[in-house]
Amino acid sequence: MKRIFLFVLTNLAVVVVLGIVANLLGVNRFLTANGLNLGALLGFALIMGFGGAIISLLISKPMAKWTSGVRVINQPANADEAWIVDTVRKFADKSGIGMPEVGIFEGDPNAFATGAFRDSALVAVSTGLLQNMTHEEIEAVIGHEVAHIANGDMVTMTLIQGVMNTFVVFISRVVGYAVDSFLRKGDSENSGPGIGYYVTTIVMDIILGFAAAMVVAWFSRQREFRADAGAAKLMGRKQPMINALARLGGVHTAELPKSMAAMGIAGGIGQLFSTHPPIEQRIAALQNSAG
Repeated sequence: MKRIFLFVLTNLAVVVVLGIVANLLGVNRFLTANGLNLGALLGFALIMGFGGAIISLLISKPMAKWTSGVRVINQPANADEAWIVDTVRKFADKSGIGMPEVGIFEGDPNAFATGAFRDSALVAVSTGLLQNMTHEEIEAVIGHEVAHIANGDMVTMTLIQGVMNTFVVFISRVVGYAVDSFLRKGDSENSGPGIGYYVTTIVMDIILGFAAAMVVAWFSRQREFRADAGAAKLMGRKQPMINALARLGGVHTAELPKSMAAMGIAGGIGQLFSTHPPIEQRIAALQNSAG
């Protein structure tokens, strides 16, 4: 419930902020007496599309801590915590990025990386992961998450999401206006958008939203293959990552908040909308890779 509440509250706040910005810039007035102002509509679409994605990226790290209950290791309390921090530092140095914050959260086996900047990210692993994997497998999982940061995956996925959001907002309103104009053709009292515009826009938002989600998920799956390869490179061999994936394929993995799902180690259900490829495909890709 806490995750759902924070997710809804955050999205409402983002929508309100973006609505205020669009109003101040005047781009929300794209429906005029003379028709559709495409320039204003494009500005509105860009603000709503990229604005939400960028704000989500900027607040991703604190949101991850709150929603997953991440305990940041400021000072290692035992040898295991010290080893985790040292492993993250070793891979961060090797990747040429700043030392991320390191945290632990309660739950089934999983891990994630998040943050808006390569030099101030967060790597978190679950207690279930620490309890069910060998040190070598955990090291491979940490390497996978550090590879996400080094590859700039959080920013890349934000830009892709922004483009898709902009596309959805722009096209749905153009189609909505066209349908409404056709339905109200010859209407002498046509003084603004009718029900046809609003209904069509809502329907198109839903349809195009699903299509956009599939595109974003496809890109995310490609980044997972790259992060797996990055972990193998950081470790100097691919077998530990293969072993970690094989173990994850045989256990129940934790569900991550949507804002971090694409950066987690575990996969999901549904081929077209899954942010992760099937474990079998990831293992096969590593086995067939050079090195």
